[in-house]
Amino acid sequence: MAKTATFAATHFTVAFGVAYALTGDIGVSSALALVEPACNTVAYYFHEKAWLRFGRRPTADGAGSSAGHCGLHRA
Repeated sequence: MAKTATFAATHFTVAFGVAYALTGDIGVSSALALVEPACNTVAYYFHEKAWLRFGRRPTADGAGSSAGHCGLHRA
């Protein structure tokens, strides 16, 4: 759980920093930093569904290909 909390804090900080660098507005940056991770979470859900359906193709030896997979998430 600690890893999840620190990742969320990092994501919020990066989103806020980028938004502030682009807009110079603390209010807009704060709103974007709250909304962007929520939208990203929904997008990630659909990405995972698509990855499970289309992302892995069997190779000649019958093993699934993991080319391009960073190894952070295992299905």
